[in-house]
Amino acid sequence: MQQRKSKKILIYFFLLLVVGSINNINFNGLKLQNINNINIVGLDIEDKLILLKKIKNFNLDNIFFISKSDLINEIESNSLVEKYFIFKRYPSSIDINIEKTKFLAKINKNDQVFYLGSNGKFTKNDFSNNQLPYIFGSPEVIEFFDIKEVIDKSKITYKEIKNLYFYPSRRWDLELRNNIIIKLPKDNTNLALNLALEFLYKEEFKDVKMIDARIENQIILDDRKNQF
Repeated sequence: MQQRKSKKILIYFFLLLVVGSINNINFNGLKLQNINNINIVGLDIEDKLILLKKIKNFNLDNIFFISKSDLINEIESNSLVEKYFIFKRYPSSIDINIEKTKFLAKINKNDQVFYLGSNGKFTKNDFSNNQLPYIFGSPEVIEFFDIKEVIDKSKITYKEIKNLYFYPSRRWDLELRNNIIIKLPKDNTNLALNLALEFLYKEEFKDVKMIDARIENQIILDDRKNQF
């Protein structure tokens, strides 16, 4: 009985060596392919080629060794990118799907026009989009998003905004496309804007050029536009 068990153990051991040797031979003979196909979707041709050129500087020996952090950093450094998804298609392809940011406003920085995107980044380019409102002044990005949120929650739409004026006192004026100016306070901006809008479309105030809501619970109407 003991002799049979010993024979079985020897047989199992022999089979294990054979299978292990075969697997080892196959693995040693396996040649990993270089990444030869990078598909980028969501960018214009010129921007796609720029990103592709930068990615090709990475180690593309095979799909397992490409640096994920380098790839992410390169994509996120692009001011046009809002969201992105990276897919590895084995053995040698990478798909990058990009959702472009939505431009919200124009602003002058160092005597150059930049476009501020919904991703909070500035892009210098000639998009010739005259429908975007212009920001005058030097707000922080978060301050712009704060006033845009106030506008979005109000009775007017963001499309009705022609220009936004930001003052050193950290408050805003809004110029609508009908050329009416709404002057807002630094604090309680949402309440002030909603109060001002109650007068905006009333027939008896059709000649009003400026609605001053800077004083709490008080509205000053003026038919002269340039009052500061």
